[in-house]
Amino acid sequence: MNTSVTRPTAHIGALLRHFADLRDGTHGDGAVSRAAKEELFRQAVALLDPYARQVLAEFNTHLLHGAGRVDASGSTRAGDGGLVATWALTWPRQRAEGIDPISLVAHYGRGFHHPHLRGATVAEWPLNVFTDEQAAAEVPTLRAIAAADLHNLVFQRDFRIVPAITDPHSTPAAPEEA
Repeated sequence: MNTSVTRPTAHIGALLRHFADLRDGTHGDGAVSRAAKEELFRQAVALLDPYARQVLAEFNTHLLHGAGRVDASGSTRAGDGGLVATWALTWPRQRAEGIDPISLVAHYGRGFHHPHLRGATVAEWPLNVFTDEQAAAEVPTLRAIAAADLHNLVFQRDFRIVPAITDPHSTPAAPEEA
């Protein structure tokens, strides 16, 4: 069992970039205008496309036995005037039940400072861990949940709750004991 704190990885870097955008009032490489941010959104959608399709293809192959179909919208204008791109995995049983497909959604709402990702229904995650190997395999999921939680906490207040953004040159404190 490895309980040591690792060095920052991609998920931490993504959060730092996200919160720095809020702090600096910019997006990406200094984009301030809505038009510049929308162009960055379109570029992000193009960059995400092969990976979103890969993830949904994995679900189709391994869980739906190839019965599904991946549809991608590309970047389109949303009802609120913002932008949205959706990758959706549909399959016959899901359509017959009239429920949402498995979805990966990039959206840049009209009133948003910058874009976000979401799913169609994400809220709960199954916990079926019975071995150390299974527990270790949950690390990417735990990271995604922790990153989403911190993002939502910043959304509830603001970026100032994150010391790495308000004082980026300070030395990280030792982890608190439970």
